[in-house]
Amino acid sequence: MAEVDKHNRFAEEVFTFRVNKDNKVFISYQGKQISILKGKEATKFLSKVDGQDNRTTQLEMARVTGNFKRGNERNNK
Repeated sequence: MAEVDKHNRFAEEVFTFRVNKDNKVFISYQGKQISILKGKEATKFLSKVDGQDNRTTQLEMARVTGNFKRGNERNNK
């Protein structure tokens, strides 16, 4: 796991998630919503992060969201 996070980025809480009453999982990166999981995908994610430590949860959210940063994000100035 040390090879996955060489810069120790996931020691901080960069990803967060919340679950609504319909069992949809909303994943955010630095406060901005980037992904919504529903159905089997949401159930699978919740079972993987249940009882895990923060670092493992952060890595799972990074894996689920994939490579969403491509360099074309707008900077709000």
